[in-house]
Amino acid sequence: MLVTKQAPDFTATTVLADGQIVDNFKLSENYGKKGTVLFFYPLDFTFVCPSEIIAFSKRVEDFKERGVNVIGVSVDSQFSHFAWRETPVNQGGIGRVAFPLVADLTKQISKDYDVLLDGGVALRGSFLIDADGTIRHAVINDLPLGRNIDEMIRMVDTMLFTNEFGEVCPAGWAKGDEGMKADTTGVADYLAKHEGDL
Repeated sequence: MLVTKQAPDFTATTVLADGQIVDNFKLSENYGKKGTVLFFYPLDFTFVCPSEIIAFSKRVEDFKERGVNVIGVSVDSQFSHFAWRETPVNQGGIGRVAFPLVADLTKQISKDYDVLLDGGVALRGSFLIDADGTIRHAVINDLPLGRNIDEMIRMVDTMLFTNEFGEVCPAGWAKGDEGMKADTTGVADYLAKHEGDL
């Protein structure tokens, strides 16, 4: 289990958001001011993956507004990533997505994050990394189960809220909601007010 631990760092060949290919993209040097979402997907030119990647790209400004970077990873080469970005969406491509795509050809990054299947592709793992490199949230889906990007934004909001106010976020918490003090009185006060909302 990686939650509460330091995110395994890596340096890898990556296609940046502007289409440039670099050999020395280092995770820890590309954290956002307040954190990073690192997500794995099985393969380029597949089926569920483009829907997720396009959804992340459409919401990248929502993450950036929160000081959080988005980084995608698969076991494909940088050339495959680049070709997929250059393929129009209506032809099965992803278009020029607004975040980096890391090439994990050795599959070591996928192994380090414990998402590599025996078949050699990564499960749909998503990791929310705090600005100090601590993994605060992780979810791993089987291959046919697509992610909800809005739920990851909600988790970013919970992390930022707890970091700023030192309170905890109860079930279903959303940005703008009241938090809960992490003690017996705080729980009692919160439940007295919100039990019917749960």
